[in-house]
Amino acid sequence: MEKTEIRISGLGGQGVVLAGQILGRAAIYDGKNVVQTQSYGAEARGSMAKSEVIISDGKIGFPLVRRCDILVAMNQEALEKNINDLSDDGTLLIDGSMVKNVLKNKAKIFDVPATKIAENYCGGKLYANMVMLGALIKITKVVSKSSMELAIKNSIAEKAVVINLQAFKKGEKAI
Repeated sequence: MEKTEIRISGLGGQGVVLAGQILGRAAIYDGKNVVQTQSYGAEARGSMAKSEVIISDGKIGFPLVRRCDILVAMNQEALEKNINDLSDDGTLLIDGSMVKNVLKNKAKIFDVPATKIAENYCGGKLYANMVMLGALIKITKVVSKSSMELAIKNSIAEKAVVINLQAFKKGEKAI
């Protein structure tokens, strides 16, 4: 039985909760069992936020990530607070635009300048989460590209679907 535990972390306002919801929806489209949880500080923006997604071929017995197979850190604080939960053979994606000091670990590390890509090619840092999802799927193949694109279309307001899909594709190309 295949099971993958993923944590997407960053600041409120970076779209980490939405990214986790979209990833979970895509996994469901791929016929997987999924649990998605989220937590964030009392402030609407600027406090720590995380979204956890567990994707499995079988039943999921516990709804929270115990040991990340994949950790996405959208800023320095998110990396520092979550790096100890990443398994030694895990995969770490950092937003190189926001993370300047990568802590030593044994994980496979991918530097995705998601915020910079979003600002330069998508019109604003608001789309960094979609850039990061594109890179995540390209690297890990944890869900199919077609399911991700469908999940984005079904999760985003119609007027913003095109730019979010564009950001997702930029993330794929960044790898």
